[in-house]
Amino acid sequence: MINRTVLTGRLTRDVDLRYTPSGAAVGNFTLAVDRQFTNQNNEREADFINCVIWRRSAENFANFTHKGALVGLEGRIQTRNYENQQGQRVYVTEVVVDNFALLEPKSANSNSGSSNNNYNNNAPAGGNGSAPQNNNPFGDPNANGAANNNQNSNDNQADPFANNGDSIDISDDDLPF
Repeated sequence: MINRTVLTGRLTRDVDLRYTPSGAAVGNFTLAVDRQFTNQNNEREADFINCVIWRRSAENFANFTHKGALVGLEGRIQTRNYENQQGQRVYVTEVVVDNFALLEPKSANSNSGSSNNNYNNNAPAGGNGSAPQNNNPFGDPNANGAANNNQNSNDNQADPFANNGDSIDISDDDLPF
């Protein structure tokens, strides 16, 4: 059985962050996702998809996003039902978010380039939840997702793939396949 969904859209409002009695953070929000086709008036319609995110990822998501933010989500579809105060059965379908990515810079007016921070809700047991992962694979905290145009800088010491003339030897044992 497979239950995976991947969505890209914009938040319709700020994340509603709450805490369960046991202290677990839970965030609820709606994502507006444009349809691929246009209607008869040549306008694009959108689907408004209810989403829920848990624990440390919920806190990070609420802190780093706002109404209108463009985000990518990965998760699973979940259905549940409950009886409301009027005694009526209410059915809910929502996406339980496992991973998310911020798809635009923190400030759209910023000239520092775009940032693509990924967060993962699948932390190992006993872990402290998720943490931002820098887009730069070499851990340069000042890169912030922007291209590094500093040629022959001293930062190349931290970059094992910098063009310093040394060859890189890789054996078959080092390959994952």
